[in-house]
Amino acid sequence: MKDVMEKGRRKVLFASLLAGALVSWAPACHTPEAGPRQRVAEHSATTKVSSVAADSSFARLVARLSEPGGYFDTDNLISNESSYLHVLGALERRGLRGGAYLGVGPDQNFSYIARIRPNLAFLIDIRRDNLLQHIFFKALFARARTRIEYLCLLFGKPFPPDGARWKDADLRTLIGYIDAAPVQAEHAEAARARVQEAARHAGLPLSEADQAIIGTIHSAFLRNGLDLQFTSHGRPARFYYPTYRDLLLEKDLTGAYGSYLAREDDYQFLKTLQAQDRLVPVVGDLSGPHALAAIGDYLDEVGEAVSAFYTSNVEFYLMRQGRFDRFVENVTRLPLTDRSVIIRSYFNRFSSSHPQSVPGYTSTQLLQTLESLVEEHERSGYRTYWDLVNRHSLDLR
Repeated sequence: MKDVMEKGRRKVLFASLLAGALVSWAPACHTPEAGPRQRVAEHSATTKVSSVAADSSFARLVARLSEPGGYFDTDNLISNESSYLHVLGALERRGLRGGAYLGVGPDQNFSYIARIRPNLAFLIDIRRDNLLQHIFFKALFARARTRIEYLCLLFGKPFPPDGARWKDADLRTLIGYIDAAPVQAEHAEAARARVQEAARHAGLPLSEADQAIIGTIHSAFLRNGLDLQFTSHGRPARFYYPTYRDLLLEKDLTGAYGSYLAREDDYQFLKTLQAQDRLVPVVGDLSGPHALAAIGDYLDEVGEAVSAFYTSNVEFYLMRQGRFDRFVENVTRLPLTDRSVIIRSYFNRFSSSHPQSVPGYTSTQLLQTLESLVEEHERSGYRTYWDLVNRHSLDLR
């Protein structure tokens, strides 16, 4: 394990790859030379705003870390993992706090981020549309002072006249307001205009095509409201996929609401993280040649280690495509501690039920230390995906 981790700390040069990897909107830039990696012994609980600000700009950092975009056959506007909050209690018990968070996909990440309170967060996805969706979310946070305003802008509903009293409202009350508020074209158009304007000032140059995609993303929320579901291209919607309402009202294993919109202080933490450009969307393949390694280099520079890495069920596809080894090699290039964890999802509807599956759920959330992942992989212990999701999974209860 030590040899693998030390190998992963060595400097990897990506200058030639980066030249071809920058996406069309990215300004010309270059990856600064970094010294040898050093293991970060513990997470820092201090917010390192100055470290992030030291990079020339939000756009430059996104460009530095990103790879060319790829294709995946889902819209991923929302998650289809109804079990996504089942790891929250285990994260709390492990005392995960600060450090850097990595994750894939849309806003289910925000619920993990709100609980871990990292100093930095990187949201990496092979689809460039996911980056644009996170610019959309960034614009929402910029324009919405509170949770109720965020939901009103997201769904094109009028702000309540007595907005201040909604700060302490419980989540069901917020959802009830959105359900009851009138559907009026003028409110939807006003919300669309405010969010589009904020997106243009989010710190990332956007082409007309980019702005159109952001508009399309917003239109899906405006049109479907809280009944929006995850969809796949060319396949019918699955009846068991949760709606956005279901996801927001999901609970952890103790029966408590756990989404990022359940508590105003969680929302305000995320709003600050977004405003300070410490939540960074990245275009990249988890098994690709650049993005994860570049994130590792950057974390070394600012002195942060990974707290949590949420991969959803991406490892299933990487293993099926013969690229899982490259993913684990990329993980070894990240600064880790013995507390760093991977959060994954296992879908058990058409396969064996996992020992930690919860009755009534078609997905199962799992937790494993990243060091045990690397160690088991070094021993060639993962021959199948079933091996991966069963070995060294931490008890969530």
